[in-house]
Amino acid sequence: MADTRFGRKGWTPDRIKSLSGKTYVITGATSGTGFVAARILASKGGKVVMLNRNPSKSQEHIRKIKDELGENVDVTFITMDLGNQASVKKAANQVLEEVDRIDALMCNGAIAQVPKQVLTVDGFESQLGVNYYGHFTLQALLFDMLDKSNGRIVTVGSMGYDMGIKTIKFDDMNWDKDYQANDAYSQSKLAQIMTIYELQDRLKKAGKKNVKAYACHPGSSATSLITTSGSLLMRITFGLMKLSPMVQSAEKGAYPELMCATEDNLDESGFYGPTGRSNWVGPVGNCGIKAHALDKNVSKRLWDLSEKATGVRWHL
Repeated sequence: MADTRFGRKGWTPDRIKSLSGKTYVITGATSGTGFVAARILASKGGKVVMLNRNPSKSQEHIRKIKDELGENVDVTFITMDLGNQASVKKAANQVLEEVDRIDALMCNGAIAQVPKQVLTVDGFESQLGVNYYGHFTLQALLFDMLDKSNGRIVTVGSMGYDMGIKTIKFDDMNWDKDYQANDAYSQSKLAQIMTIYELQDRLKKAGKKNVKAYACHPGSSATSLITTSGSLLMRITFGLMKLSPMVQSAEKGAYPELMCATEDNLDESGFYGPTGRSNWVGPVGNCGIKAHALDKNVSKRLWDLSEKATGVRWHL
């Protein structure tokens, strides 16, 4: 059922007022929804700090934004590889040195549908390592500044969370046996989303009310996500899908994370994204979350395991 709070057309960036004096940190902003989100935040006067793996692409995309919006927009980048815990920790320290506030940390960067098992330098299955563990560490290390800034954590999940095994495979999280690209991707996105709702509960128990945490998804958007890391068959399949009404633009795919980063009085228990057919396209609003993503036993176990795996503890 569609969320009608924002009218028939759903939420759009027209609702964003001036962001002057506010700072947004966003991962994976050299393409797709991340780039669109960075550009729109800058267009509203916000300071944007991109955390990207590729310095030359970062410079190129900052130039694109300045060519469109003017030289005075405040967009910078810090080099960070989400698949490398040391790189994430170094980048987090640099963020803390370079900004004095974070109004929203937007966990946008991702890889998807990696055809064969690949491990990160830290020994994690690559999709879990990049999409989940990288962001888990980044959120923890920037939490104190978010707390001081009354900031938000925005996790960009995926409807893929509901298309795999629908739990965390604790006995084989790296998929050493029977690796399947989609199942591994699904687990990484489920882990991201579960941790947001677990964080909400932990913040309440700790009596911390300054930080808000939101989960959203871009629907089915025409980005380079699949073409960057997916198999040849997956790239061909998605290429054909892009020609259908079942895929929307990257511009619209950025709306959910922008909404979660800027809209006042959003219900943290929601899951925000397109509310149309299969939640792939359509007006942006609260499309609801399935029960398996709210399993407390699984989410608590995942959190505790993640702190041990990354060596990073949250100061809650």
